[in-house]
Amino acid sequence: MKNIVVRDEVYEMLSRMKGEKESFSDVILRMMLEKRSRSLEVLRKYAGSLKGSDMLDIVLEERKNFRMRDFDI
Repeated sequence: MKNIVVRDEVYEMLSRMKGEKESFSDVILRMMLEKRSRSLEVLRKYAGSLKGSDMLDIVLEERKNFRMRDFDI
């Protein structure tokens, strides 16, 4: 378990989102999973719309320049 520091406004937002039997960790995890799910939905929605375009290759090449942290769940 780790402690983190958040601004008061962030704490208030998380507190409002938190269910009665839910921890702050549960809220953060739920938000992360929902975001990941939405991202996949967007990708699936537009998959194939770039056929015949080199835009997909450009996007994939640019993504190599970005490092994203992956979280174990």
